Amino acid sequence: MAARINKKRSFLFVSKVLGKHIPVNPYTSLLSGAALALLLYQEMNGNSTDTGRMEDLLDKAVHGLIHPESAKEAYQHLLAARLVLPRPVVFIGFAETATALGHSVYNMFADAASYIHTTREQIIDVESIVSFEEEHSHAVDHLCYALNAELLSGTEPIILVDDEITTGNTAINTIRDIQSKFPREEYVVVSILDWRSGNNLLTYSELEQELGIRIKSLCLLQGSIEVKGTPLLNARNDKDLLPSSVESEVVTTYVVDGLERLQATSVDSYGDTNSSPYVKYSGRFGLESLNNDDLDVGVTRIAVQLRELRGVDSRTLVMGVGEFMYLPMRIAAEMGEGISYQSSTRSPIHPERRPDYGVHSAAAYPSAGDPEVKNFIYNVDPDQYDEIFVLIERDVPHERMKPMLDILKKLARHKVHLIVLTPEGRSGGPQL
Repeated sequence: MAARINKKRSFLFVSKVLGKHIPVNPYTSLLSGAALALLLYQEMNGNSTDTGRMEDLLDKAVHGLIHPESAKEAYQHLLAARLVLPRPVVFIGFAETATALGHSVYNMFADAASYIHTTREQIIDVESIVSFEEEHSHAVDHLCYALNAELLSGTEPIILVDDEITTGNTAINTIRDIQSKFPREEYVVVSILDWRSGNNLLTYSELEQELGIRIKSLCLLQGSIEVKGTPLLNARNDKDLLPSSVESEVVTTYVVDGLERLQATSVDSYGDTNSSPYVKYSGRFGLESLNNDDLDVGVTRIAVQLRELRGVDSRTLVMGVGEFMYLPMRIAAEMGEGISYQSSTRSPIHPERRPDYGVHSAAAYPSAGDPEVKNFIYNVDPDQYDEIFVLIERDVPHERMKPMLDILKKLARHKVHLIVLTPEGRSGGPQL
């Protein structure tokens, strides 16, 4: 547990599997999505499920989640099962925290699935097909930019993926908006944690009656919580959160990945625009099962190149940035042994060094994508890692990267690798 700096919700469950607030084995994060996929597969196949096979897969998943050293074997075992759902479905992952979780759930299914994650980026030349609010969040607006206008226009079940359900209001707001534009009969809400209790347990049933739909809830862990006290709304001074350290070297490398790009322009809170292309099939703009092979090839191509940059026996942290979580996580998983994975986040949390508290250290800086938005790196201490690789989806002016790099230079023992993914060669830095 940790304390949020948020008057709407004062607490945070600090996940040991997501790779957001604590560095983790990347296969642990991928496996958490795969485990949820098993529950969905079991639910949708009903009596036709091979019970013996499912018990084996579920046992492997649970063992891998409890024992990180077994996570890789468990994940690969589940992926090799080539699960197929009885009918097409659409997965939606919630930004920011569940973008990779949603993608890893979707990726477990070999056919007839599509995926998109919500985003808080303002993209001026693509229209959002749905939008809604996350009422407890410090950043409430969710947008959904589907390149395929038909993505939500069918009658397939929609699978909403989130890391944690506390009241269920985010899912309810999403379902209301989708149902008003793209009506259908069935929704499934899947999450790692489900803490709904009291009246909140009734809200899905009430919405079912109101809209004439079915809502099923699936989770890995269910329980109830009680929170007392007054939220802490003033953050500690950032300079006190990061001990001083000798600054390490920063090396910028442009990695040619061969992945398809989308030419789109984002705009930040200051009105500044960025026309650098996005990775087309990151999840932000939607993708289908037929796109997975190309993405897999690109991931392996990047990972092979980054392995060559690693030092011998290096303690290595691979970082995603904000919503850009899944591709860096997948790349980290293929970079060899001794890799930890984590993403920066926009969630403001109080750090405190004590054994029973979830966030021991914090470093804050203005986001490269939008300097009005503060980003944080949690639970990484100076010299904990020899090298830190931070992966950037699209090019950003160096002056906007500098605040994050200044933090990372104090954290890495020897070297910071700024990895900018690019579809083709360019000048201005080392290139692979």
